[in-house]
Amino acid sequence: MPASRRAVTPPSVVSAGVPDVLILSASIGAGHDLPAQLLAGALAERGRLAEVADGLAALGPVVERAIMTGTVFDSDLRNRLFDVQHFLGLEFGPTRRLGGRLIGAAGGASLLRHIGARHPAVVVSTYPGVTEQLGRLRRAGRLRVPVAAVITDLASLHMWAHPGIDLHLVTHPESIAEVRGIAGPGADVVAVRGLNPRGFDAPPTRAAARAAIGLPAAGQVVLVSGGGWGVGDVEGAVAVALEASTGAVLVLCGTNAGLQARVAALGSRVRAFGFTDRMPELMAAADVLVHSTAGLTVLEALICGCRVISYGWGRGHIRINNAAFRRFGLADVAAGPAQLRAMLTNALAAPAEPDRSWFALSAAADVLLGRFPALQQAG
Repeated sequence: MPASRRAVTPPSVVSAGVPDVLILSASIGAGHDLPAQLLAGALAERGRLAEVADGLAALGPVVERAIMTGTVFDSDLRNRLFDVQHFLGLEFGPTRRLGGRLIGAAGGASLLRHIGARHPAVVVSTYPGVTEQLGRLRRAGRLRVPVAAVITDLASLHMWAHPGIDLHLVTHPESIAEVRGIAGPGADVVAVRGLNPRGFDAPPTRAAARAAIGLPAAGQVVLVSGGGWGVGDVEGAVAVALEASTGAVLVLCGTNAGLQARVAALGSRVRAFGFTDRMPELMAAADVLVHSTAGLTVLEALICGCRVISYGWGRGHIRINNAAFRRFGLADVAAGPAQLRAMLTNALAAPAEPDRSWFALSAAADVLLGRFPALQQAG
């Protein structure tokens, strides 16, 4: 497992002058950094200067260390502690509110200084721990700059959303009701695209994707993913996939080099990938995704017509997202290997069609430009 988040930090995007938009992320996995980088690139294409910065670092070293301590999953004990931390920090109201006040006391002034030194027209956050603090500062009148929140999870959205945030951009339309339940019925919430890698704007056909990665055009393909960290029962999922399917099993190990080495030794039908930029091809090539974490990966699979089964971790926010996957019919959720095998067999027997509704959404960069007059003037 990666010892720190730095292993997956993409190159920074820094403006050549005073940024029109300051995007605050957190390099914990790729689910926060990558949307930040993609949004910065899209804004640059539209003639706006954007800077991506580490929002955790902006909150100061005390807050940064405290949050990072809860995001290491290299033992069962740490996984259990993450569950407890999530319950106290997000699910249980009294401790959630207390934690927010403590983080604000420790890091709010530092965050304000970081923003003030850059003089942006708009601030965007892609990390919930930063979003919640920006909302507090905005609501208290201490932050005069408008703030937009990018929300890439489906559910468990306390801290992702806040009444003080001016605009919430969600990647799942199904999230809108929960955001308004947290931020208020009048909250400005828009479902957007443009926060996934560009290949998902026009994903390859299944045949083209399989040819690109050296797979036969016909036959079953299962994609197993442990997310950016390579967490959960990935090896167990691979074993079930080998039994339940007849074709290749592709495995995404993220930054977990040990997992990648073990998976690569499982036989000729298995292909192990580390952290990769070939997600559109891999998703389009697969019939079914078995995924241990939530976030954009599930959305990307649906865009490509790849059925999704959540299995193998179910900790913290993943547990709540799994319940939402079931509720909205977006993914099956397997409680154990036997259930995974049955669900995988059923999914392989009923191929899905790509979800084209995503392509009708407005791009996140365009919504930002349309909502904030300061950005229109900047153009």
